[in-house]
Amino acid sequence: MSVRPVSQNDLLRATSRSFYLTLRVLPSAIRPQIGLAYLLARTADTIADTEIIPLNQRLDCLQKLRERILAANPASLDLHDVAGKQGAAEEKLLLERIGDSLNALQKFSAQDQKYIRDVLAIITSGQELDLKRFAPPKSAAPGSTPIIALETAAELDDYTYRVAGCVGEFWTKICRAHLFPDVRLDLDQFLVNGVRFGKGLQLLNILRDLPADLKKGRCYLPMAKLEEFKLSPHTLMSPANESRFLPLYHEYLDKTEEHLRAGWDYTNALPASQIRVRLACAWPILIGVRTIERLRAAGVIELQQRVKIPRAEIRRIMVRTILACPFRAAWKNLFPAKPVAFDGNLA
Repeated sequence: MSVRPVSQNDLLRATSRSFYLTLRVLPSAIRPQIGLAYLLARTADTIADTEIIPLNQRLDCLQKLRERILAANPASLDLHDVAGKQGAAEEKLLLERIGDSLNALQKFSAQDQKYIRDVLAIITSGQELDLKRFAPPKSAAPGSTPIIALETAAELDDYTYRVAGCVGEFWTKICRAHLFPDVRLDLDQFLVNGVRFGKGLQLLNILRDLPADLKKGRCYLPMAKLEEFKLSPHTLMSPANESRFLPLYHEYLDKTEEHLRAGWDYTNALPASQIRVRLACAWPILIGVRTIERLRAAGVIELQQRVKIPRAEIRRIMVRTILACPFRAAWKNLFPAKPVAFDGNLA
């Protein structure tokens, strides 16, 4: 019995959820490249997150995937063993179809292939580093989940660059090459803001997922900062420590919002004619800002439930940006003014 071919678009629709909306609005000149880079990154992420598989096997699979991506003529890669361990049908399909994704890479221009390979090399290096960094120590008691924290702010910044900031560089280079190669702009600052855009989205994920990561034995907030606030990874989110935890948490929310503000500057530096790209950038930024507002309003107990923006609110954000596009003042006012600094008053 023949198997129905699965297109890249089918895979994206099945696996990318909200990002698929962003992909759909992008111009056709860059949509396939960004879509494929997403699929390959998502494949690597799925391998890294399959905890039922031993660590060494996941690291081996990631290395083989990176080698295939970087090869000019990649050999076949069989991920059916990992696919069989997936609980979600879309993740299983993504891994089973890795050959299609690798073949699709060969169809782009040499320059586009380089952009995709460069960003995937950085992303997979971040995933491998993450797996090794949070590997439970051999001295850990059976059944226990020791919490391992990053050591310094530099480690956190490096991590957010490897898994998301580099995507801002990739996005910028692809858009520049295909959509506005001759437009005059401050390219250095444009790239810096693109990197900060990606870092902001990743830092937001870290803050939103903090309780879940702690349960898995991972703390992305560095020890140096925790000690400054007289906190430890194991007592970080205890209600008894709320008066110390929330100022620290809000400080990181402030930093996240500043990164997203740089992302908003990036969006406004795009040529006015690039409406589709502006919308694709604006949506995650404005959804992110709304998520920050909800996180600011939450206490330790509320943060135990993953904060999510309702679909109806996401649709309102999308409609509002589309309506504001033709009007410069209305568009720039979509991003809120700087918030009043958190004063430590929990009342």
